[in-house]
Amino acid sequence: MTVHIERLSTGVPGIDRMLAGGIPRGFFVAVVGEPGTGKTVFALHYAWQGIKDNDKVIYVTTEESRESIIKQAKMFNMDLDKAVDEGKAIVIDALLKSQNDEWSLEEVDVETLVNKVIEAKRKLGYGRSRLIIDSMSTFWLDKPAMARKYSYAVKRVLYRWDFTVLMTSQYAITTSSAFGWGLEHVADGIIRFGRKVIGGELKRYILVEKMRQTPHDLRVNYIDIRDGEGLAILGPANFSKEDLALPDDVKRRIRSASKDLGL
Repeated sequence: MTVHIERLSTGVPGIDRMLAGGIPRGFFVAVVGEPGTGKTVFALHYAWQGIKDNDKVIYVTTEESRESIIKQAKMFNMDLDKAVDEGKAIVIDALLKSQNDEWSLEEVDVETLVNKVIEAKRKLGYGRSRLIIDSMSTFWLDKPAMARKYSYAVKRVLYRWDFTVLMTSQYAITTSSAFGWGLEHVADGIIRFGRKVIGGELKRYILVEKMRQTPHDLRVNYIDIRDGEGLAILGPANFSKEDLALPDDVKRRIRSASKDLGL
């Protein structure tokens, strides 16, 4: 007996193929990687596809202003500004605090975030919804030991609001490890973005490390970010996921830090 799984398109055809058609509805997916690897561009594709599919879209930006996100979307021919004006999407700004702005976070904490997201959902109305939080790392930069607790709290409260969620998380450039451990533990899926210098040229890549209920692609794939188009899959890379593993000494330091933090 074949079980039907409703999937949401990511807005990137190549990634949809890697995910057997898209992300299962209701999933919480961690999008992880170093800065500059394509996480925000992917999040914009996911949001824009939701608008085209008549989903309710809420985009929380913590490391760029609302204006910056809207401008970046326009570079890839995504008119997020128009979608906001038409009541199809809400962009919550957690970077620039403004008491005169209904959709700014006055405090960057998880409780305020959750309450504002629920308020936005009520504003947009009933129906299938997409939530993007870019990035979750902001909420635990000064207290990484709380990462798992905060991630679980967001998932537990928002699960019943019919969201399919992308939550980005920054990895450190020096160690390729997360600022805090926790988001990956509660996620239904993990999509990793990265970069590697090969033959003197910077290559960006994507790897689906986990996606429940999905026979996903296990290969590392090169990606490109193109003006006016956005993110594109170029095909399998000429290195394996084992090549992305951290050096043993770095792994030992991470384990030691986790033990010190009580994780």
